[in-house]
Amino acid sequence: MAQHGPAPLSRHLRVHRHQGHTVLELHGEIDILAAVEITPYLDSATGGPTPQVVIDLRPVEFFDCSGLRLLYRARRRVLDRDGRLHLVCTHPLTLRILKVTGLAHLLPPSASLDEALARPEATSGSW
Repeated sequence: MAQHGPAPLSRHLRVHRHQGHTVLELHGEIDILAAVEITPYLDSATGGPTPQVVIDLRPVEFFDCSGLRLLYRARRRVLDRDGRLHLVCTHPLTLRILKVTGLAHLLPPSASLDEALARPEATSGSW
């Protein structure tokens, strides 16, 4: 049987490379339990010098404050290491959460990986 995508590291996360970036593709319901599973992989992807990371939320079905904390954590770690963080998101409710909390301003969501990587500045603003 042919594999059609990256192997899952957990039921909530798949990691692959795209144009020199590490892509963390989140899946399913991103709640406190999922965040506990995802955090070690997120820390690994954002821990090196000048990390180039994309967080892809397109496969996410549910996203709460635990997911927001993951995004803030990734953003802080990437900025501290002079890296770049991109966000891909198309789900209307998740986009609404990002806008209401102001995170969409700090980490502007794109509709695709290629659109995200075409942005001149992936992260902006201050805490």
